[in-house]
Amino acid sequence: MINRFYSLLVTGLVLTVVLTGGARAESDSLDINKLIKEVDDLYRSEASYAELEMEIVTPHWERTLVMKSWTEGMDKTFIRITSPLKEKGVATLRIKNEMWNFLPKTNKVMKIPPSMMMSSWMGSDFTNDDLVKEFSLFEDYTYELIKLDTPATDLHFINCIPREDLPIVWGNIVIAVTKDKHLPVWQKYYDEKGNLMRVMTYAEVKKFGDRLIPAMMEMVPLSKEGHRTIIRYIDIAFDIEVDKEIFSLRNLRSMK
Repeated sequence: MINRFYSLLVTGLVLTVVLTGGARAESDSLDINKLIKEVDDLYRSEASYAELEMEIVTPHWERTLVMKSWTEGMDKTFIRITSPLKEKGVATLRIKNEMWNFLPKTNKVMKIPPSMMMSSWMGSDFTNDDLVKEFSLFEDYTYELIKLDTPATDLHFINCIPREDLPIVWGNIVIAVTKDKHLPVWQKYYDEKGNLMRVMTYAEVKKFGDRLIPAMMEMVPLSKEGHRTIIRYIDIAFDIEVDKEIFSLRNLRSMK
């Protein structure tokens, strides 16, 4: 579910980022725009359907949500929780820059204001924006290949900075991508002061249809000790026919 790999040296950047002549040469031979577009589109398609689990872990409790999701391009997302019984029927709908949540216990639809897009979704360490992919790495960030002080030689490292005219809270995001298949390995989020705030790692690479993707994503907020959220794709189908009625307020309430 998920897609935020979003100027090179940032003031106060905690990572030791070292640009060398070798890194510049590698940058010259690599089409960075193509690489970013591949990463940005990894979980996206004209339309998709997925079944997934979300495991939320805190020092005091744990729970696992089972859900289904549908997407249409970058403009529409629909998510319905199917288990456990306590959260069954809770749903989220986004159409372009508008987003709603449906809570079956109160039978209420709540519109989510833009100010809450970075708020937690269902008590997890993923935000509303993480789940509905409002922003695009390719279109909404500037990016450049960098070299980190690390023994890893099979990865590309990319520093991504959001455009100034967009309401994105991160100062920059650094991502690691495999050189051979251009799959994300980890993604580190920094605030505007250069402090590392959270880390997302990718694992369990699987093939769904003709697309190879990491089927597991783990988000760890560094400001919350003992907290982590894991998303696992059970099944996913890309570029399929999706009923347009799915992306409607009527369907949000339907419980089907």
